[in-house]
Amino acid sequence: MAPVNDAAPHILIVDDDRRIRELITSFLVSHGFRVSAAANAAEARERMRGLTFDCLILDIMMAGENGIELTRAIRSQNDRIPILLLSALGDTNHRVNGLQSGSDDYLPKPFEPMELLLRIRNILSRGSRSPAHNGFVRFGACTFHLGRGELRKDGELVRLTSRERELLRLFVERAGHAVSRNELMRDASDENARTIDVQINRLRRKIEPDPAAPIYLQTIRGAGYTLYLD
Repeated sequence: MAPVNDAAPHILIVDDDRRIRELITSFLVSHGFRVSAAANAAEARERMRGLTFDCLILDIMMAGENGIELTRAIRSQNDRIPILLLSALGDTNHRVNGLQSGSDDYLPKPFEPMELLLRIRNILSRGSRSPAHNGFVRFGACTFHLGRGELRKDGELVRLTSRERELLRLFVERAGHAVSRNELMRDASDENARTIDVQINRLRRKIEPDPAAPIYLQTIRGAGYTLYLD
């Protein structure tokens, strides 16, 4: 078992299934994390009053206050702690509801422990980055200067329209989180909705290695779009 030190990320697991709590705890501790556990939302709140956590893993289907309700309550307090939701309900609607609640990721049960580990590491790596180091963010071959609105790909300046620059700034500021279509639309017309699709496709042609299979600016079905940084 890997040694755990005081500088290791501290994860809070909230699940009313004791067996799941113990299995996840054992696995994450073996990979160098510090782990605390709670059986319900009330117990989680008590843990959070006394300790600072680097990530929360919340089961959705809990008695009383469920994982989505707890996530919304945390986000209503402007707390941006990374949250990963777990649920035996893996269909698209439940995944979308989970992401819309403010969570950073959603993992259906049953899952492979290694996938959980990789998702946690991805969430933590996103959260550990400032939105822009020295004004710059990087994704793939691209760099974007948030202040100047300047995009370069392989070092070459890429021309952006004012609307593309506006969209890219928004995606960078919300990197790793879904930006809904309503937030991107300037009005609620169907024509404007189609315009968003065109704008996203044009932006992908400028930043993606293969715009038909985007890596960085991804569609989250039913929730919007998300930009992933390196």
